[in-house]
Amino acid sequence: MKKTLIALAIASTALCTLPALAQDSTPAPAISDSTAPTTGNYQPGQAIGSGNWFIDGSVGQAHVNKGPYNDHPTTYAINGGYRWKVGEDLGLGVDVGYNDLGNFKLKNAFNDNPVNLKDQRNALRGWTAGVNGKINVWQGLYVSGRTGVYGWQGHGYANQDINRHDLDKVDYYAGAGVGYDINSHFGVGLAYDYYHAKKDGISLSTDTASLTAEYRF
Repeated sequence: MKKTLIALAIASTALCTLPALAQDSTPAPAISDSTAPTTGNYQPGQAIGSGNWFIDGSVGQAHVNKGPYNDHPTTYAINGGYRWKVGEDLGLGVDVGYNDLGNFKLKNAFNDNPVNLKDQRNALRGWTAGVNGKINVWQGLYVSGRTGVYGWQGHGYANQDINRHDLDKVDYYAGAGVGYDINSHFGVGLAYDYYHAKKDGISLSTDTASLTAEYRF
């Protein structure tokens, strides 16, 4: 499953570059100014070649099932970046972000239990940096892909050691999603992401399913 997801994410983002390459190989029409026409499903009021800053957040559920690590905690993530309109229906961008894949239990704020469970759980947390792409297929409906590097921290047990070890490393992530752009500034969607995290024989690799929301400036 994870190999399929990684391939899908890379393919989705790569597809976003193809129309740009094709556009470069086609002679530009003679127009009276330097502004490209504003057409297509992706940001239809925006000229090809221009872009937007954006910020997005997500809430979802993680899935970890590797040996002693078996949990389905709530996840949180926030990202920001810049995306260019590279074709009539396509956008390609870069982003950075931070996520927590299960160390917080916000409903504990309403009882006497701690909200921050980092000392009790082995869930990942860390920063991401990568590329993302969106293909708007019809009147705001889109498919998306993203991939990049994941600098993570977590805790794990080595072999039969009863003591937890602090772990950190730079690995990778990949994801794919579907959604709907309500207007030129706001969109919502569903995303599936995989975060690879292995060190010292300990695997904390995690996949997540999330609800997402994006705002474009």
